[in-house]
Amino acid sequence: MKSLWITRSAWVVLVTSLAGSFSVTAAEFRRLPLSEYRDKMKAGWIGQIAGVCWGGPTEFRFKDAIIPEDAVPRWTPSMINDAFGQDDLYVEMTFLRSLEEHGLDVSTRQAGIDFANSRYPLWCANDAGRRNLRKGIAPPDSSHPQFNRCPNDIDYQIEADFSGLIAPGLPQVAIDLGERFGRLMNYGDGMYAGQFMGALYAEAFFETDLVRLVEKALRAIPADSQYAEMVRDMLAWYRADSSDWQKTWRLCQEKYRKNPEFQKASNGGIDCKINGAYVLMGLLYGKKDPDQTILISCRSGMDSDCNPSSSAGVLFTTLGSSSLPGRFTRELNQEKKFSFTAYNVPGLLAVCEQLARQYVVRAGGRIVTENGQEVFLIPHQAPRPSALELSWAPGPIANSRFTPEEMAKITAVNVSEDVKKAVEKFAPGWSIDRCGQDMDPGIREQFGGKSNVLVTHPLDQETGCVLFRTIDVPGSKKTHLHLVVGHDPQGDFELIVKADGRELLRKVVGPKTASAHWLTEEVDLSRFGGNRIKVELVNQPTGWSYEAAYWAEIKLMSE
Repeated sequence: MKSLWITRSAWVVLVTSLAGSFSVTAAEFRRLPLSEYRDKMKAGWIGQIAGVCWGGPTEFRFKDAIIPEDAVPRWTPSMINDAFGQDDLYVEMTFLRSLEEHGLDVSTRQAGIDFANSRYPLWCANDAGRRNLRKGIAPPDSSHPQFNRCPNDIDYQIEADFSGLIAPGLPQVAIDLGERFGRLMNYGDGMYAGQFMGALYAEAFFETDLVRLVEKALRAIPADSQYAEMVRDMLAWYRADSSDWQKTWRLCQEKYRKNPEFQKASNGGIDCKINGAYVLMGLLYGKKDPDQTILISCRSGMDSDCNPSSSAGVLFTTLGSSSLPGRFTRELNQEKKFSFTAYNVPGLLAVCEQLARQYVVRAGGRIVTENGQEVFLIPHQAPRPSALELSWAPGPIANSRFTPEEMAKITAVNVSEDVKKAVEKFAPGWSIDRCGQDMDPGIREQFGGKSNVLVTHPLDQETGCVLFRTIDVPGSKKTHLHLVVGHDPQGDFELIVKADGRELLRKVVGPKTASAHWLTEEVDLSRFGGNRIKVELVNQPTGWSYEAAYWAEIKLMSE
């Protein structure tokens, strides 16, 4: 691809005539036809989708071990549609939505409000960051190690793909978006991991040599960070032996898993450095082969769906969707929306193009028409990495808190009117408090073979959702509470029943206690005969994984 050169004087006039927030170090534009941008950007999303779907069945089933070849499922074209409920994808679409609705200058505080109002289940740094935001701890403190116990987790690494796909050839955009969105949940290496991934995508529109691509992305993060050290190690180990990925995997284990120096502020197997190494394992040793790239990243283990999603996303961007094997594209559902988002595939591609157009111009570039076709003229950027910070020796907090006006916008901490109405309809006389928005609480027409089921979810990892009612217990009759309650197939929760603050029942509702998802309990209230009492049913979280309660029957019975 030829570059388009302009004179220095013309460049000065252009820069001063356009709004821009990025410095450019060379009087050179890189030329990217819009058709090529669309082709590569679409491929980046398909790579993410294919990688997470293919690796999904193996996720965290193999820790500190190479996954055997026969333990990885065989790819079939229909698997591509398993992605619509994946957190690898829908979280970053929340960030896209913030940019779409509030513009390129959306503040990190507004981004935090939007993230706090998300309704999907989260884990690790994402969950900790969102809980902090909902409590009023605004960014950058929402990710600070003083408030977040897992700042180096993989979360922003798996969500930063968007930041490069909307910034072709503009790695500084990926850096700045990391400060805007990565700060919501990650700190130090955790944030650099996402900035590095975003820079990989940004450069993948122009660089197809994968070693040079990694070297260029490395310039986007602090050289003294442990994450940068990991990237340099991966490049060195690859150069030393470019054929044996399993040898390099063992070197990674020795340094980044067994050496305590690289486990500081680590949350075990979800640490960004070891999983980032597995992304590069597939990207480098896959030798531009889509299948091998995914399989090597997947077989490295740990977060073995997120990692191939990242490596395939970057590789596919370099290739373009028109060059991909049909088995990755032909059965992709174009109309189905990604869970908890406003986007189907065409809508997702459209918003990315819309934002890319704005970023190209914001960076001092132009969009011109040549022979009836639009072309991006993109200036070179010398990336300016964020300041070095260490999660195990963090700097001071910013004492950043949301104002009362901002807190009023975080509606996820309040029980929605729709959920209140659902409770009134399902169990007249009962009320609800502290119901989180995860897993879309409300009425399900069908669940687990039962009809008209009420779904609740804890507010956060420590705070259970409560259904409550004040009743007059007859003095002359035996009174009991009849409950039929179920759990999500992928999770459990703790059922707590209280009367006047006294705990009457505490029991896990899950696969070991329920039959075909359902548990039936009779709670005797006769001891309270002749008294008015407050009855509380608590949907208490356990391990914070699919913690919804499914209520089929809530009845007070006297005889």
